[in-house]
Amino acid sequence: AARSLIGSQLEMYGYLPSYRAMLDREGAAGPADVANVGTEAQVRAGIEKSFDAGVTEYVAAVSPSDHRTMDFLATLVE
Repeated sequence: AARSLIGSQLEMYGYLPSYRAMLDREGAAGPADVANVGTEAQVRAGIEKSFDAGVTEYVAAVSPSDHRTMDFLATLVE
């Protein structure tokens, strides 16, 4: 359900040249394919995988009303 929502809300990014190039490098059809969703353990593992791959800054797009996710992400900030 989360990927479906992300796919519909962020669909336009799949058409913007700079984002399309990034998605193509990842072999992704659209933003939903690269979204980091799941349990807290899965999201933590996805973030760690991103940093292991060379990411230096991770920006999460979270609904302001999603307090549980916001609180969880706050525990990951160093």
